[in-house]
Amino acid sequence: MKKRRLFIRTTILTILLVAVGYTLYTQFIADKQAFSVGDQAPNFVLQDLEGNEHKLSDYKGKGVFLNFWGTWCKPCEKEMPVMEAQYAKYKDQGVEILAANVDETDVAVKQFANRYGLSFPILMDKDSQVLHAYGVDPLPTTFLIDKNGKIVDVFIGGLDEQRIQEYMELIKP
Repeated sequence: MKKRRLFIRTTILTILLVAVGYTLYTQFIADKQAFSVGDQAPNFVLQDLEGNEHKLSDYKGKGVFLNFWGTWCKPCEKEMPVMEAQYAKYKDQGVEILAANVDETDVAVKQFANRYGLSFPILMDKDSQVLHAYGVDPLPTTFLIDKNGKIVDVFIGGLDEQRIQEYMELIKP
């Protein structure tokens, strides 16, 4: 009986140690697939709120302001109306905003988009695949992608109107 209890305790302890070791490895040591300035932006395919597919590669020749966000995120909420105002100015100049919402329901995102009158494509990253591919943490994070698909800058945090306008000028083809 004592040997069996010792075996079970040893097995449980081993499983716990392996789990803790794996967690530490993935958080601090494992090579995250993050992309940075100068890298080619990884292609992706996401659907918007109307069910239309958007591929990053379809925007070749345009500057892309790729913003990862959530409805619960206060800095995201502040920057969205400003992004909309700048989108109205720059969409006819070859700059596109793609706002990738992370892990939220269509209903919550539609309500948010309607409240702020957002007209740029809102993409639904339901399983966070694109978020993880880009190595995004925390929200909001914005990738500025030039007409050739290269990342020219990455900004973590909320953006104000002046900064958004500067970034739009930076990626304008």
